[in-house]
Amino acid sequence: MRRQEVDGSLPQDEPRSLSTTVDPAEMQTPQHGVGPLFHRRYRIHIRDSSMSPRQLMDRVREDPDRVAPSEFASFQKVHGRAGGMERGDEYVVRMPGPWDGPVRVAELTPTSFRLVTLEGHLEAGQIEFRALSDGELVVFEIESWARSGDRLSDLLYDRLRMSKEIQLHMWTSTLERIAKLSGVRRTGAIAIETRKVPAEAFDG
Repeated sequence: MRRQEVDGSLPQDEPRSLSTTVDPAEMQTPQHGVGPLFHRRYRIHIRDSSMSPRQLMDRVREDPDRVAPSEFASFQKVHGRAGGMERGDEYVVRMPGPWDGPVRVAELTPTSFRLVTLEGHLEAGQIEFRALSDGELVVFEIESWARSGDRLSDLLYDRLRMSKEIQLHMWTSTLERIAKLSGVRRTGAIAIETRKVPAEAFDG
């Protein structure tokens, strides 16, 4: 892994406004969160993939649990039809301990989908999964913009760094499984970029 953490700022590191109508009353946005905002991007490069970015994303969207590392998390759909993903579908990301995280699909494109956190999630924000081309390579990225959902989550994530490391291993393991799904192993290191916006930026 290649890790980098730098200082972030607003509005540069806020999640963009959603292009679809999502009831703000049902979302946990960064403004509802506690502590710093973490803008993180996890990236993997795949060489000689048997799939195009669109085909790879189709496989992931059929069943996100297919690429979830079972030792860290599983995706369980609680609203929406089986065998696909549509805007408005809801999942619960089940993790060891009291970490279950409800999310809703807010946006879809042929090569990406974006989830928003709902009430009860340990984070407050958004996360996007995307596949794209880089010359002969397929690149898969997971990008998130989130603050902790409550003070306990902030303690475990930012201060003790326990859930932060669990999350890092969860998403890097997911990227490894996505590379395997494409028929090959990754090329190069997994890149993790973190921009940290202090909690004081949200005061007032």
